[in-house]
Amino acid sequence: MKKNLVLAGIVTLGLIYSCATNPLTGKKTLNFVSNSELFPSSFQQYGTFLKENKVISGTADAKKVETVGMKIKSAAERYLASLGQNDYLKDYQWEYKLVDSKEVNAWCMPGGKIVVYSGILPITKTDAGLATVMGHEVSHALANHGAQRMSASQLQTLGAAGVAAATGGMSAEKQQMWQQYYGIGSNVGGMLPFSRSHETEADKIGLILMAIAGYNPEEAISFWTRMSANSGGQAPAELLSTHPSDATRIANLKAMIPEAKAVAAKFGVVFK
Repeated sequence: MKKNLVLAGIVTLGLIYSCATNPLTGKKTLNFVSNSELFPSSFQQYGTFLKENKVISGTADAKKVETVGMKIKSAAERYLASLGQNDYLKDYQWEYKLVDSKEVNAWCMPGGKIVVYSGILPITKTDAGLATVMGHEVSHALANHGAQRMSASQLQTLGAAGVAAATGGMSAEKQQMWQQYYGIGSNVGGMLPFSRSHETEADKIGLILMAIAGYNPEEAISFWTRMSANSGGQAPAELLSTHPSDATRIANLKAMIPEAKAVAAKFGVVFK
């Protein structure tokens, strides 16, 4: 019984890291969901969100969001073209909206649909700070992280069904116990590290995009330092979080900056 569960877990983890190739990183990743399936739903949800929330337009901040967004878009196109991925963005429908909300957040849906909440602007402060945020969020979309998380969730559900089948002859108490073991193990040992790896990957790609767009990637450190101060240390332990800790993220960014600058230099963008 235990042997079968361990084997199932190994197979699941193998699937997570070997199903598809990420064109931005060259890494093997999980992705069962095609853009043709994902984008129409994404665009519809984005439209619904905009109808149900207050979009800010015609202001200096709204213009800033659009301007920085367009520069990140252009950087993504140039970067992907340099990687031989000229058609990668052909189905994207880029859109950048500032939404009135105190929430300190921003996101990019699959297909290039971006929202920046006004609550994050006091922390981004500068165009470079905003480029840090938008570059990161766009990178999640470019790397197909949404589709990967959907696919991983499907596997996790299948794994739970497998545990149920394997423990079907046991008492209800033992069945529940094994499901709890599986739930904790698959989350802490699989889903959460998977999500944290996405955050780190988006940080790296985002630094490259903001640098190609002309924004000094060192400004990302200033932004995340402000974000850390804003949170007041109110964050779960990294092991139990979908995101790296602020300290880990900042340390990773510092190590990534030289590469981002080197890539930008290939596009004629040099920082002193």
